[in-house]
Amino acid sequence: MVRIGDLLPEAARGLGLEDELRLSRAMATFEGLVGERVPAAAGSCRVIRIDGFAVIVEADAPIVAQELRLRAPELLATFAATPAGGGARQLRVIVRRPR
Repeated sequence: MVRIGDLLPEAARGLGLEDELRLSRAMATFEGLVGERVPAAAGSCRVIRIDGFAVIVEADAPIVAQELRLRAPELLATFAATPAGGGARQLRVIVRRPR
């Protein structure tokens, strides 16, 4: 018997979806860390891409972006230590433009 989670990387590789799977895992991991370490920002930010060793996060408001920047060393160290973190060394936070 094999766990479905163990099959996903191989299936994603076969379908050419490795980058999407990696981003999805990174997003879920980062959101979990924000929920634990910066609860006031939970649900108000998201990973939008990973560019090399930089994690690009979009915040819904300037105050959320400021809080993430202040907590960046702690968030980044914790995130980088996870398998989804991939050795991330930089956290870039941008504020979402109003629609």
